[in-house]
Amino acid sequence: MKDLHGRTIDYMRISITDRCNLRCKYCMPQDISQVPMNEILTYEEIADVCREAVKLGIRKFKITGGEPLVRKECTSLIRKIKEIPEVEQVTMTTNGILLEAHLEALLLAGLDAVNVSLDTLDEKRYEEITGFTGLRSVLSAINAALDRGLRVKVNAVLQPGVNDEEWNRLLGLAKKRNLDVRFIEMMPIGAGKQYRTVSNEKLLQKMKMVYPDIQKDERIHGNGPAVYYRIPGFQGSIGFISAIHGVFCDRCNRIRMTATGELKPCLCYGDTVSVKKVLREGNSDDVRALIEQAVLGKPKMHCFAQRPGITEYKNMVQIGG
Repeated sequence: MKDLHGRTIDYMRISITDRCNLRCKYCMPQDISQVPMNEILTYEEIADVCREAVKLGIRKFKITGGEPLVRKECTSLIRKIKEIPEVEQVTMTTNGILLEAHLEALLLAGLDAVNVSLDTLDEKRYEEITGFTGLRSVLSAINAALDRGLRVKVNAVLQPGVNDEEWNRLLGLAKKRNLDVRFIEMMPIGAGKQYRTVSNEKLLQKMKMVYPDIQKDERIHGNGPAVYYRIPGFQGSIGFISAIHGVFCDRCNRIRMTATGELKPCLCYGDTVSVKKVLREGNSDDVRALIEQAVLGKPKMHCFAQRPGITEYKNMVQIGG
């Protein structure tokens, strides 16, 4: 369906848990409290939402967290959604720690693609950013997924003075393998407000100095707002998701649902529409009406560049990455 600004909304990002096995400070501060499990939607309730969303033209779904693979039987949800007629695609965002262990089950469930969050290729820095070891497991999982034919994107958030000089090492992943490496500007959401952003505009200029033959890649790479480039000799592409320095609201095609059933029309604002109560009362028509309400409530654009206007105060792990 279309929102009030003429955008076709055909994509829903669904958080299935606020738990994570890493502690990246800009996403999940140490002192954050977790939601009781009885407040989190069951897999059948999530599938019910997807069935109603499909009736409104939403055909693409992204499973997120927290870390989705820490929730037991995550693959059963993917299978449930894939079995819904007219669903075109189900993908996942993960930190990759548990990916290789679940890879076979994910493929059998029908997962179409996976995004792996990875901010560094340095083991010591990985532990500083995430609070844990595990870089080798993540890299092994990426290679295993590619070897099995799964489409892979690597998402990196650069921080000034932390990992901002690692961009070229990260590009090396796309040189060696057919995957996309994407640089995401730090979102000023929750704990992320405390961290400075590396401008993707400036990052692209640095890349052009090293790779003067870099060129725009006009191919469609997925459902998101990334702008892509290709470097001659690289197997994969380079993407930029620039929420601060490259507003893409005019082509936004998504809504989000948190693990507790809060539909979010826009990441920037705290406004939500809750489907949990009507879900648990069993009225599917009301669920569909609430999804439609959320779509029609999408603002024209976010205000990340004007921070006083941001009304979302939750951390990313509570919203869904």
